[in-house]
Amino acid sequence: MKQERKSDMQATEALPGRIADTEALEEILSRPDIILQRELQSLDGDIMVLGVGGKMGPSLAHMAKRAAPDKRVIGVARFSEAGLREQLEGWGIETIQCDLTDRKALEALPKAKNIVFMAGMKFGAGGDQPRTWAMNTYLPGLVAETFTDSRIVAFSTGCVYPFVGIDEIGATEQTPLNPPGEYANSCVGRERLFQYFSAQHGTPGRLIRLNYAIDLRYGVLHDLAVKIRDGKPVDLTTGHVNVIWQGDSNRYSLRALAHATAPTTPINVSGPETLSVKWLATELAQRLGKPVSFTGEPAKTAWLNNAAEVMRLFGYPLVSIKVMLDWVAEWVAGNGQSLNKPTKFENRDGEY
Repeated sequence: MKQERKSDMQATEALPGRIADTEALEEILSRPDIILQRELQSLDGDIMVLGVGGKMGPSLAHMAKRAAPDKRVIGVARFSEAGLREQLEGWGIETIQCDLTDRKALEALPKAKNIVFMAGMKFGAGGDQPRTWAMNTYLPGLVAETFTDSRIVAFSTGCVYPFVGIDEIGATEQTPLNPPGEYANSCVGRERLFQYFSAQHGTPGRLIRLNYAIDLRYGVLHDLAVKIRDGKPVDLTTGHVNVIWQGDSNRYSLRALAHATAPTTPINVSGPETLSVKWLATELAQRLGKPVSFTGEPAKTAWLNNAAEVMRLFGYPLVSIKVMLDWVAEWVAGNGQSLNKPTKFENRDGEY
């Protein structure tokens, strides 16, 4: 086992000192390691990503195809973003345009053995609660009922937990779910529907409770860096966070297909550290060569996940927090592309 781990580490490509453009960023976000390649290639059946059109979906589908080039990787979405479908197909990913809430269209999709479910609604949830519940509970029920013979890795969120004390170890997979706000409660509903149908049909799966994925174009670090670059104060009320490089969260989530359980069970996906927002902002300000100002006092609680179980299963992230800080600061300083989708991690009432 020690020899295998050593060879696996030696096969991991070195990280670049900087990421020059979106093409280089995509290469890093979708780069599989040798263990993921081995596990996906050994899985029976093809892979289908439902809701591939979101922030994380394209790079996750690309990583799956790079890891298992002989498998069909199918991306399903409405494809409202111009050029996305063509980009995915250029990577060798088959695409199907589909409104997943249309039961007949959903049932007509290929019965792929491996499903990654990424559809859902967060931003705008506070203004359209009925649609939020339909996307986050009704749709998961439809998917779980349709793909009973598949493995289903379903994206959830760390927001299903209540706030925990910043001096605690973070919420574990055994922490009771009692979150604030309709959005977070609809996400609890999503998990419950997958759990119900998994138990009814013996469908193996995993529920990915994610906090917070970092891409250079969005995420907690991007939000902080933009504020500092633009001379805006950083609110410290939500004073502590967990973050993980999106490439690592993609890798963990895809590996979960090979580590599915029946019935399905949750797993926290995040970085190993509880990070001070003030420290993160100070580090970014130093890299940006800008002053930083603060407002508010850190609350004694936050949405924090304990990632000990995912570290036990899959090892520590390949991209460290200091590397993320370096990359984000340089990207934002150079006015690199932004998706203009703030995380709103500062929000404490659960309304988005």
